Amino acid sequence: MNLDEIKDFLRNKPGYLKEGSKRLRNHLKNKGFETTITNCKTALREVNAESRSIPTNKIVPRILFYDIETSYNIVKSWRVGYNMTIQPGDIIQERKIICVSYKWLGEDVVYNWHWDDLQDDYTLLDNFIEVLNQADLIVAHNGDGYDLPWIRTRALVHGIPMRVNYKQFDTLKVVRRKFNFNSNKLDYISEFLGFGNKIKTDMSLWDDIILRHSDEALQKMIEYCNKDVVLLEKVYNKLQYHEAPYYHAGVIQGQPKYTSPFSGTANIDFSHTTTTPSGSIKRVMKDLETGQFFDMSDANYRKYQLNQ
Repeated sequence: MNLDEIKDFLRNKPGYLKEGSKRLRNHLKNKGFETTITNCKTALREVNAESRSIPTNKIVPRILFYDIETSYNIVKSWRVGYNMTIQPGDIIQERKIICVSYKWLGEDVVYNWHWDDLQDDYTLLDNFIEVLNQADLIVAHNGDGYDLPWIRTRALVHGIPMRVNYKQFDTLKVVRRKFNFNSNKLDYISEFLGFGNKIKTDMSLWDDIILRHSDEALQKMIEYCNKDVVLLEKVYNKLQYHEAPYYHAGVIQGQPKYTSPFSGTANIDFSHTTTTPSGSIKRVMKDLETGQFFDMSDANYRKYQLNQ
């Protein structure tokens, strides 16, 4: 390949712009093209300069991290102890959502909504569900078992509509299924991975907010909730590649299905062929930008070959 041909190759395969000249030459050689390191070096320098001068409008999947803090039921009870029966009719005040914190992937700002002065969570839910509905993927620790059912229940009370289904990456489910941590709590996993711990709290914080209407305690809970969301994003960034993609990044960006579902790039390589239990052919591909492997249907693989 001459210099112009290498430059055209790089414009069509921008993922290779991150390679060094020797690695680029080896990639081209593996594809059956002979060239020199000098031409590769020059092509990389010139096409990288072009790419820096051209604004991009790449669509990035919107991934939302969130966490909620909830109040307890206030009930009638004539005594304390174990093995007590408290009936629904004994509830004086139903549990609600005190606050919700959330942030978007890659952004620094953490947002928060909290219940109002009357301890009503309607406005909190109305605002947050509007945000929730904008996400391509939502992420929470025990989101399937706790956070999302809580939100649905309180939204049902207030008559706030929600989507029927949300694509949710539940970090608790992932660590239970794929790993063997000593504890599956977010606090432990975050510390284990070197991200630090959650803010320490105890039940007195809830008492101060629910029973004494303390604004100072509420602010402490918001800080606690915000920190959980920051740690959640860091844990997710470590876990995400141990799960099959929950969406196709390439399709979201308007790219063909034969691009990588992880990054949306066409900078991919064939690894090997396998089959499903029913006998359908699957091609195992490698995303050269993230290093992750993914399955591709045989039909999409043929389209990928036609565009090489």
